[in-house]
Amino acid sequence: MSKFDFKHDIDIAWCPGCGNFPLRQAILKALEELNLDQTQVVFSSGIGQAAKMPQYIDASYFNGLHGRGLAVAQAIQSVNPKLVVIAEGGDGDMYGEGGNHFLHNVRRNPNLAHIVHNNMIYGLTKGQGSPTSPKGLKTTTQISGVYNEPLNPVALALALGASFVGRAFTGDVEKTKEIIKAAIAHEGYAIVDIFHPCVTYNKVNTFAWYKNNSYWLNQEEHNPQDFGAAMNLALNQDKFALGILYQNKEKTPFHKAHPYYVNDSTPLVDRPKRDIAKVNALLK
Repeated sequence: MSKFDFKHDIDIAWCPGCGNFPLRQAILKALEELNLDQTQVVFSSGIGQAAKMPQYIDASYFNGLHGRGLAVAQAIQSVNPKLVVIAEGGDGDMYGEGGNHFLHNVRRNPNLAHIVHNNMIYGLTKGQGSPTSPKGLKTTTQISGVYNEPLNPVALALALGASFVGRAFTGDVEKTKEIIKAAIAHEGYAIVDIFHPCVTYNKVNTFAWYKNNSYWLNQEEHNPQDFGAAMNLALNQDKFALGILYQNKEKTPFHKAHPYYVNDSTPLVDRPKRDIAKVNALLK
């Protein structure tokens, strides 16, 4: 058992068969195999079924407003870069309400992992079309079918200069775990768009659909430093490539690029202690 798993029974408020269950197992395994301590890890999430994930993991977390998980995550990481910060939520929460934060976190390159549950529907609020819902999908509010083109989050992240872009599918927990581990270990902004079904409100994009419409990259053959190859994979909607599409290890993360840290490497969380010590020394 992972030390990040609760030692007592917990009441998980997800529908039986929800893709959140295998994703939780992948996250627990990733944290355990990275040999992280519970005091090192902080989750930040917004609102939604996916955003409940941190409540079911035995680590620190901040559960805030819809779409604001990334904003809080960057604030936490900026104040204390020593922490492992994970922003986590659904496609509606992160790409819809939180779309503006998604764009500008990519630009800033904060050192955090961004895990997005992409089931192509709003689950908590009863099945409305989300930013990634496929065109034509009939939902509780788009009864004639979604008429917008779906957002392509991995292509968008690449276009904005993300330093790590991955995609996974919870039908394979082990491979999903490895992508999450790589994202957490990456220094800089790392997004992992994770396919999994909403068994209650999306009867089209099922486990079988994701399995039949995606494939795992051979990471020994694909060069994740090749931006052009990564973008071609991201733009191919006929069959979705899973794995690490792109990684740039040379891009400077936010906490090392910002003048506040360039001029003084002391984490903000430690500066009040240091400043109080200086004042006390002066008073002696």
